[in-house]
Amino acid sequence: MIIMAVFISGCAANGNDKSGGNNASGNKAGNEKSSNEEAGSDKYKGLTVTIGYQGSGGLFGKAIEEKWFEEEFDKLGVKVEFAEFQSGPPMTEAMASNRLDFAGLGNMPIIAAQAADIKFTVISQALEGKNNVAIIVPKDSAIQTIADLKGKKVSVAKGSNAYNFLYRGLEGAGLKSSDLEIIPLQPDEAQPAFESGKIDAWATWDPNITLNTLQDKARVLADGEQLGVLSPSFYIARKQFADEYPELVTLYLKVLDKTLKWENDNWDEALDRYAAERSVPKALIEAIFVRSKSISIPVSDEIIAEQQKTADFQYEIKSIRKKIDVSEVFDNRFIEEAQK
Repeated sequence: MIIMAVFISGCAANGNDKSGGNNASGNKAGNEKSSNEEAGSDKYKGLTVTIGYQGSGGLFGKAIEEKWFEEEFDKLGVKVEFAEFQSGPPMTEAMASNRLDFAGLGNMPIIAAQAADIKFTVISQALEGKNNVAIIVPKDSAIQTIADLKGKKVSVAKGSNAYNFLYRGLEGAGLKSSDLEIIPLQPDEAQPAFESGKIDAWATWDPNITLNTLQDKARVLADGEQLGVLSPSFYIARKQFADEYPELVTLYLKVLDKTLKWENDNWDEALDRYAAERSVPKALIEAIFVRSKSISIPVSDEIIAEQQKTADFQYEIKSIRKKIDVSEVFDNRFIEEAQK
């Protein structure tokens, strides 16, 4: 996404050494190193933190340019790198192989990862989830309702939050997945297929929704608010990493808060920047924010309950192979500490 999704992966020089760690983030602030900071440097010797994101530029383009993450992590002797992903599932795959320690992604990839026994912890909520996922169709399409998708070709990134949204939408309309042709495509593949008419509809997320609707390429067939299906996004950490380096999780969230504060305090500058990065009108970028404004907040009981509802549905349709208790992966300790 243009405006969200920062994901951190950490590895030692040999790629897998993640030893030691206790909470010392409160003693690491400032430019002068204390004796504790020197000890921390030894503890983190050889550690590299890689920050990933979905889509180039955006909110974290500013953070990358200003080296905000490098500045804070360097105080502890921790290096920072950046990486880009197309969607959430590849991130959880990287996390499963210990190549990714932090990620920001939608609700469905998190459920699939938990069902696959990938060990992670949800550390904060990144998007509210009402309007950031939708099914779009070409502007002049004869398709007017989800029921009209019967017999049509519909694209969706498998395992994404849009995947869950599409299937729950089909169930509500009395359709089975076998009633239409579902084509699994990543956004960079789905966009040209949508524009060329090779697919009839596209279940996706922002900025894809707004980029297509405001440029008169598409209209929204249904979104989360209309269907009553939330698609929140979250920041997660690899569990072993969070257990060993809780202070680095808190530090990451503190720098994230700094980027969000910059955006809120410099609204026009931020919109100008994002528009220039994408070579699109500023009004279009502003419209994207209406659907999907980045946040970083503790996860409420209501959101966890909605996540459980999604997990139960995915088990019923056999998208995941076992029932899960989603509450087991949520932990607000880090975001509460970061925002003190």
